[in-house]
Amino acid sequence: MRRTSAAAYVRRTDLVEVLPRLHMFRFPIGQAYLWRDGADLTLIDAVDISAAPALENAVCGLGLDPARISRIVTTHGHRDHYGAAQELADRHGAEILAHRLDAPVIRGDEEIGDPVLLDWERPLYEHALTVPAAPPTRVDRELSDGSTIDFGGGARVIHSPGHTPGSIGLHLPAHGALFTGDCVAGVGQVMLGVLNIDREQAVASFQRPAALEPATVCFGHGDPVTADTAAVLHTSAHRDSGLQVEHG
Repeated sequence: MRRTSAAAYVRRTDLVEVLPRLHMFRFPIGQAYLWRDGADLTLIDAVDISAAPALENAVCGLGLDPARISRIVTTHGHRDHYGAAQELADRHGAEILAHRLDAPVIRGDEEIGDPVLLDWERPLYEHALTVPAAPPTRVDRELSDGSTIDFGGGARVIHSPGHTPGSIGLHLPAHGALFTGDCVAGVGQVMLGVLNIDREQAVASFQRPAALEPATVCFGHGDPVTADTAAVLHTSAHRDSGLQVEHG
């Protein structure tokens, strides 16, 4: 696997308010979300190994203290989703959470499987490999389907395998908010996420977010949807398994 040094990887982040309590930090590849419960902060995904300073600056730019990040929830074990988690957790005492099936990958004990690529996905995969490799990262709490995390009125873990074995979404029923990780993408239009290890399993997992009918949905890649969200998810989820080809 080709590796690019962290020093060569340019840092740029855009700050997007999704909801009054929720902001998205968008990077050239990957993005993270910050949920605020008063002074208590939760980071959902942590982008890549060189992103920690930019994430801290973005939090400070909101008038918040990065030291109040209590937890970092990683949606799956890809380098652009957990690379900065260890550095941030060490600095601010945050707990790192991940699904039990991807935890060995995040810890560096196992290799992540290679995706089964459609022809049009190959350039995307090459581009993804320009992200610096993530360091071995501790996982303080292993999650499973239905686990509850203490933020946002009780965030419920939605196991969504296919992109990786331990991919998860997070549902905040009290706020009608849903984070899909890379199970679903919002690039151009809502669609099945790309670069899946098991595409058939990923298609089946796509049904779960749609069934929750959230008011706001946030993706691992792409712009959040805050209007007609349930209808948009249902429309995409009910397409057949040729979905990725259709949107290629």
